[in-house]
Amino acid sequence: MEGTKEKKMKILCLHGFRTSGSFLKKQISKWDPSIFAQFDMDFPDGIFPAGGKSDIEGIFPPPYFEWFQYDKDFTEYTNLEECISYLCEYITTKGPFDGFLGFSQGATLSALLLGYQAQGKVLKDHPPMKLFVSISGTKFRDPSICEVAYKDPIKVKSVHFIGAKDWLKLPSEDLATAFDNPLIIRHPQGHTVPRLDEVAIEQLQGWAAEILQCNNNCAVENKHEMENGEAKVEFEEKNAEEACKIHNHEKSAINTNNRELEVVDAASA
Repeated sequence: MEGTKEKKMKILCLHGFRTSGSFLKKQISKWDPSIFAQFDMDFPDGIFPAGGKSDIEGIFPPPYFEWFQYDKDFTEYTNLEECISYLCEYITTKGPFDGFLGFSQGATLSALLLGYQAQGKVLKDHPPMKLFVSISGTKFRDPSICEVAYKDPIKVKSVHFIGAKDWLKLPSEDLATAFDNPLIIRHPQGHTVPRLDEVAIEQLQGWAAEILQCNNNCAVENKHEMENGEAKVEFEEKNAEEACKIHNHEKSAINTNNRELEVVDAASA
């Protein structure tokens, strides 16, 4: 029981286009540290080195990375399948993970993986993801992707940060509609990981606490089920053993009775 309580839920955090895992970690560090204190956060770098200028040059040191490439209309993608394969392998070998946190390209990619897992396209042997923090995330626009990933409401606990001045404000709102009962936190800033006011902090703390409570309850239920299962097996094994003893006793009694009858027959002869 104690081991179950001490085990932290694990979140895979995917950075934005032409930045890095270290930069996203730095961005998240401006949030109240108590929010994710009970989570294990993993910040990997993108699979490909940045193929052009980064918006954070001069702000945060290189190297910079990207998860995949895309055209100006965001309808055609290069290296996306390779990226998906890489992340699925990463999740399988480094996990299990309980969910995602992503900014921009990282959030868009996270939502895709959540939708694909829900439809049985990827991560079939990995436990279902439980949570998602989206900051400026969007949907993919390729119909062949949309028809699968966003076919049904994605049933994970999700929170979506949407900026009033973000150039991806409307696409971020559209992504939120792909999730079941999403929590939307609006902020006055642009395309960035926002600083949170007191109201937003309380909302995010409550959201995280609810997830942790639900996870702990599930862990307790699973433990009880395992204990009950073990008790049931032990009970059945004990019953089988008793039945075997009774059977052997009856068989012994029958054999004894048969020998007595043989003696009686012999005497009568």
